Amino acid sequence: MVTVNGSGCPPGSSAVAVARDNSAFTVTYSEYTAQVGVGAKPTDFRKNCQLNLNIHVPQGFTYGIASADYRGFAALESGAKASQRANYYFQGNSPTAQVSHPINGPIWDNWQFRDEAEGGVIIYKPCGEDRSLNVNTELRVAAGSSDPKKTTSFITMDSTDGAFKTTYHFSWKVCPGS
Repeated sequence: MVTVNGSGCPPGSSAVAVARDNSAFTVTYSEYTAQVGVGAKPTDFRKNCQLNLNIHVPQGFTYGIASADYRGFAALESGAKASQRANYYFQGNSPTAQVSHPINGPIWDNWQFRDEAEGGVIIYKPCGEDRSLNVNTELRVAAGSSDPKKTTSFITMDSTDGAFKTTYHFSWKVCPGS
């Protein structure tokens, strides 16, 4: 079971699909946009989406996130800046270090980033414990030296056809003593 909540993924604006082999899951967004400038509200500069995954794990196994692929679009005026950030943690554990990907204007193009387990070390759900996986993503944009009274800059986790996919790749392993 997956719950999705946040200013970047209001009810009805995202969908989650799990691969048949349980090796990955994909989240599709339709309203995940941060913006500054003409037409933007003061709170639009930052949007976030928190995923809470309660994944059924077969007895004797555990899992962790090996990597995550993010895609979207950025329209940033010269001098504007944006970032895509994420952190991953199991319920009851401290959040991991935040992974951040900056984008500097001018740009009017698609973007793609991949987060991989730091140093190849995957953090697994503790064996035998019932803990949800939390993935918190954030989009942020700043006007920088651009003129927000005359221009608009934005970043989305959303493609021009309205269907963006973020894919998370699992790593499974057998628990000791199983």
